Amino acid sequence: MRKRGIVAALLAGMLLAGCGADSMDSGENVAAKPAAGGAEGGGAAAERAAAPAGAAPEQGKDTAAQAPDLRIDQRSIIYNGSITVRVDNVTDKAAQVTGIAAANGGFVGGDERQSGDGSSTATIKLRIPADKFSAVVDQLAKLGDEENRGINTQDVTEEVVDLDARIEVQKARVESGKRLLAEAKSLDDLVMLEREVASRESDLASLEAKKRRLSDLTSLSTITVVLLGPNATVTDDGDDPAGFLGGLSNGWNALVASLGVLLTVLGALLPWSIALGLPAWAIVHLLRRYRRRNTPVVTPAAEASTSTP
Repeated sequence: MRKRGIVAALLAGMLLAGCGADSMDSGENVAAKPAAGGAEGGGAAAERAAAPAGAAPEQGKDTAAQAPDLRIDQRSIIYNGSITVRVDNVTDKAAQVTGIAAANGGFVGGDERQSGDGSSTATIKLRIPADKFSAVVDQLAKLGDEENRGINTQDVTEEVVDLDARIEVQKARVESGKRLLAEAKSLDDLVMLEREVASRESDLASLEAKKRRLSDLTSLSTITVVLLGPNATVTDDGDDPAGFLGGLSNGWNALVASLGVLLTVLGALLPWSIALGLPAWAIVHLLRRYRRRNTPVVTPAAEASTSTP
């Protein structure tokens, strides 16, 4: 019995020692984890401290890069303007208009002139950088007596942003199509993927052409300059009245135009009618006379004798 008690005591002591060692190991592990976490946190804090002031996380940078800049000075605006100036010499002032365009980094996009004794006119279309639009209009107004001015602006910022996004998406689609094309195993897959890649590249080229067109319109404004001589008259291109008066005016114009067409047709047919109608009338008249001469005249007595058996 004494031996059994000693053995039991030894077993209990070993169990207690094992439990104590486990608890010590777990305690050391628990204590070591916060320390390691603190070391890692310290490293991250050191990296953030070493980063430049005001630097944002990478995710923030991507978001800022993708967001469009919609400030007033960064918006895409198309400027169109027209100005009418009465001058003493249209030819000399037209040369000055060309010089103003060249001095401001622009060029002449169209030039139409009509000569006359004091009634000469010139219509010149200028393409001017957008940032010089207002200054050029003011310079043109000083060439003579300004009679009319019109300025129109069109904000196409949303269209430009939308085109940029669609172009990026289409580029990604083209690249993915090319990767699939490089991995094609069969001839059918190769033909199908080539057709798909060609279609995607065509769509991308169309989007890029639209973007270039918008870039041209926003970077270069359009100014139409009308120069009038001292005696030149301005044509009134006002809109037609609406409602009943507008319909009446349009109907009358249509009637006059129809009568003009009818008279034109009659005038074209009259020579042919004379040339062909007179001979035809003469032939018909002669045939009638011939028939009357050769037709026997039947009297009542002759009719009675022929009718009696």
